[in-house]
Amino acid sequence: MESLIALGMCFGGLFVFAIGFRMLRAQRLLEDTPASHIGSMAMGFVEVQGSVAPRSRVAAPFTGRPCAYWEVEISTRSENERKSGGLRQWTPVHTERSGHPFFLQDDSGVALVYPQGADVRTPWSADEETMGFGVPEMYMDYMKEKNLHLRALWAVGPMRFRERVLENGLAMYVIGRAHPKAMAQSISDDEVSMAATGTDGRGVSAVRTLDQRTNAVIRKAQGDALFVISGQSEKQMASEFGLKAFAALVGGPLLTLGGAWFLMLLVQSGQFFRNVN
Repeated sequence: MESLIALGMCFGGLFVFAIGFRMLRAQRLLEDTPASHIGSMAMGFVEVQGSVAPRSRVAAPFTGRPCAYWEVEISTRSENERKSGGLRQWTPVHTERSGHPFFLQDDSGVALVYPQGADVRTPWSADEETMGFGVPEMYMDYMKEKNLHLRALWAVGPMRFRERVLENGLAMYVIGRAHPKAMAQSISDDEVSMAATGTDGRGVSAVRTLDQRTNAVIRKAQGDALFVISGQSEKQMASEFGLKAFAALVGGPLLTLGGAWFLMLLVQSGQFFRNVN
């Protein structure tokens, strides 16, 4: 067991160190990418700010709130965690997010944002904990719909349900890769098309207008180190990435050195080879 711990410290430290470089790269991208107006942004990595507008009729699964985007997280807490000094440690057992694109607009233009793969940084709009022996019906209905087989077992103990939404008109900051708008992009008035996009009634005209004004599509491309949709400012996010990078770049080597020292002691005492055998 001691040998596995020592080896885990060595390799874990290297992993943490690699994460630190990734955080440092993200911080530099944030600081080096100039802010642009949506209407005049160039294709490539961009940083824009605007207000959210839905392109489809979307409702958050827990609260039913109309929104442009939603994200949910379901977590459980084990018996051992509840006894660990009273500190609540939650383990996510299910996460899901809507895949519908939404508009981001400012005075100069409109961009269509595809949120797949984004790091969405806004406060949880809803956050509820249960004490065990059952959960409210809306949560159980959701877990049934998603066919979460362990839902009855989870509901016996404490659970946490979180929901995050981006509502119409919410001011957001987006940093990601801009791509040219597809040549053919339209919203039809026929019922089949409206059902497919989740758009109906007077919303069709508004969506068509925003589609026509769209300058580009912002989405994550393969290999991109950063794609963030956030209510935070660039300065706040850069500071957060910088602190995490510093902690990982310092803590990673220290963890590896500690593991190497522990491993050396085990080898000198002969315990390492006994543990391996």
